[in-house]
Amino acid sequence: MLPAGLNEIDQVFSRVISVVVGLGFIASLVVLTWAGIKYLTSGGEPKAIQAAHLTVTWALLGILFLAIAWLILQLIEAVTGVKVTLFDIRALCGGPSLPWCQPNP
Repeated sequence: MLPAGLNEIDQVFSRVISVVVGLGFIASLVVLTWAGIKYLTSGGEPKAIQAAHLTVTWALLGILFLAIAWLILQLIEAVTGVKVTLFDIRALCGGPSLPWCQPNP
């Protein structure tokens, strides 16, 4: 069995980033749904309505921050031409002259 190379490290980081972003959106939607349930079950009590309102506010802010972060990355990519949304460790290592940048045989 060969040791993991740069291709495998690239794949692991790409998958971890994809999973974390997906989980962030899912968590925000779950919190937003939970806030809706809190509204429905508040029974008109002002404290419960206020708590539900704060939960909705924070859930929407979470979704907004995730969307803004994605838009900023897209803007950087459009302005500079650098693919910041793709993880490529070979581009970070300075080229094939370094020994740890060499591909697996």
